Amino acid sequence: MKNYYLYLIRHGLTQGNLDGKYIGQTDLSLCPEGAKTIRDFVVADIYPEVGKVYSSPLARCLETAEIIYPEHKLMIVDEISEMNFGEFEGKTQAQLRDLREYTEWLRGGPDARPPKGERFEEFSLRCIEGLDTIFNDMMRRDVTRAACITHGGVITNLLSGFGLPKGKPADFMCGPGEGFEIILSTFLWQKGPAFEISGKLV
Repeated sequence: MKNYYLYLIRHGLTQGNLDGKYIGQTDLSLCPEGAKTIRDFVVADIYPEVGKVYSSPLARCLETAEIIYPEHKLMIVDEISEMNFGEFEGKTQAQLRDLREYTEWLRGGPDARPPKGERFEEFSLRCIEGLDTIFNDMMRRDVTRAACITHGGVITNLLSGFGLPKGKPADFMCGPGEGFEIILSTFLWQKGPAFEISGKLV
């Protein structure tokens, strides 16, 4: 049975990241430090050669993809954009910590939702729909190695929710420009959906 290798790569730093803000759907570009870090990783040759590149539609991912894989035309997958934090967008933990809505959201659970934002369950379903779109495209085009430039929340959600071996979200945190290799097969996907986590890129 054929295996398909997908590299989930987190975008580079933005000023919002440096400021400690929630910037899920806020469409920020890479800051100079963020672009430099990605270029340094490229020089260090940490990113594998791939047959296709998929990306979140947000600018920080598109710019990261352009630095890492400039020779590839991107396929945009809307479902792998970051979580919508609603009224928490653009704010820091310090600004939010005294709000009842914020402390309730931090308790978690599938129905937890920021005001005017996205429920955890909705986000999880959207992420797996995006991965399903990517996997089906890889199989249809016979692409056995591909990269997916996305967000930290998407990566931790997918790996903790659908990856094997099982782990907690904290086990799959990765810094800007870092990521994980996963192995997709029709057997595990149809059974789960699930996939194997084979290692970290950095």
